[in-house]
Amino acid sequence: MAQDSEKADLLRNEREGVYWQPFTANRLLRANMEARTLVSAKGAYYTTSEGNKVFDTLSGLWCTPLGHAHPRIVEAVRKQAETLDFAPCFQLTHPGAISLAERIADLAPQEMNHVFFANSGSEAVDTALKVALGYHRIKGAGNRFRMIGRERGYHGVGFGGMSVGGIVSNRKMFAAGMMPGVDHLRHTYEPQHMAFTRGQPTWGTHRAEDLVRLVTLHDASTIAAVIVEPVQGSTGVIVPPVGYLQRLREICTANGILLIFDEVITGFGRMGENFGAQRFGVTPDIITFAKAVTNGIVPMGGVIVTDEIYNTFMTGPENAIEFCHGYTYSGHPMAAAVGHVVLDVMREEGLVARVRELEPVLEDAIHSLKDLDVIADIRNIGLTAGIDFKPVDGKPGARGLALFEAGLRNGLLLRCTGDTVSFGPPFISTAQELRDMVSTLRKLISQMG
Repeated sequence: MAQDSEKADLLRNEREGVYWQPFTANRLLRANMEARTLVSAKGAYYTTSEGNKVFDTLSGLWCTPLGHAHPRIVEAVRKQAETLDFAPCFQLTHPGAISLAERIADLAPQEMNHVFFANSGSEAVDTALKVALGYHRIKGAGNRFRMIGRERGYHGVGFGGMSVGGIVSNRKMFAAGMMPGVDHLRHTYEPQHMAFTRGQPTWGTHRAEDLVRLVTLHDASTIAAVIVEPVQGSTGVIVPPVGYLQRLREICTANGILLIFDEVITGFGRMGENFGAQRFGVTPDIITFAKAVTNGIVPMGGVIVTDEIYNTFMTGPENAIEFCHGYTYSGHPMAAAVGHVVLDVMREEGLVARVRELEPVLEDAIHSLKDLDVIADIRNIGLTAGIDFKPVDGKPGARGLALFEAGLRNGLLLRCTGDTVSFGPPFISTAQELRDMVSTLRKLISQMG
């Protein structure tokens, strides 16, 4: 009886909006609360309050590649809480943060040997933008203040990340708070030229030349950095054309502009390499990371920078703070402990290589849906994929919402944004689970009409 009463209280509070949920249609959710409540998770599956077991098709929110309730992570959290539950990292440190930074730097591209910890992807992006501004100022180029983002890009919800981001719905309400001097590259996605591409499209490399246009418009001497996701995840898995990222690197280098890769989604194995930078063979000046570094268990993010950037900051009086930035929870002991276990498991179980093995399985399975009339496009790379539906006339997003609801009733937790579905299953998934996921998708899409 007590459990029933507690459950009723929770549902009542949810319907009254006591908990204002992020990136959620709260009124719609409150009208159908119970069906959308997750109560437990194990391995690659969640369980809803109705007892339905649902396959986690997006690894939480791109952040749980090892699945849920991994016993070694659970033990690490317990042990660390008993040993050192919090430690300030302003003028102090602890062994976990030092050694985790070293391990992350070892995984990064060569000459990227310095890690600054934050607590989320949003904080990592704002940190990266501040690093870029500070670097140029120390170099005597304080006139370099402009940031270049990209249309359809997602870089979190801080004012910096929102400003360089390029998803309209995330920007329009907050236009008054945008950073000055921000411009955007054109996005690379043109379905008439690249629909149903497997891996990197061959069309679109020339879109990198849009950076030349912006350099000409603003003058290179005013531009601090360009920030892009190697693969644009939150907008629906937009894969870079062959040679596109290489050309951005060339233009940035030629004009003294820092190149930032936002690898909050692509970092730590999602592309079948440690970072997307290595998958695509392009080394940026700054990498942002978060999500998978702790398997989503304890919030953590950060930036990795080159020796050149770090050494530039290490100037001036030795008793001066070189970079006036940081967070109370930067390098948190709990997060560091989990980060170590995550990297241990990934190495010992060969999970980055496993992504490469599962990539063709997901590719073949997801592209098998091409014959369904309601599908406008399918694309994939690494252990990611995206599907676009043809919208219902006058009801954009209706198909995505209907599929999301049907998925909860039929064993799939789907990430539907408008009429786009994104996939990033756990690295621990079996090949059969990926095939079963797509088989269920086919059934649900066919029923949806």
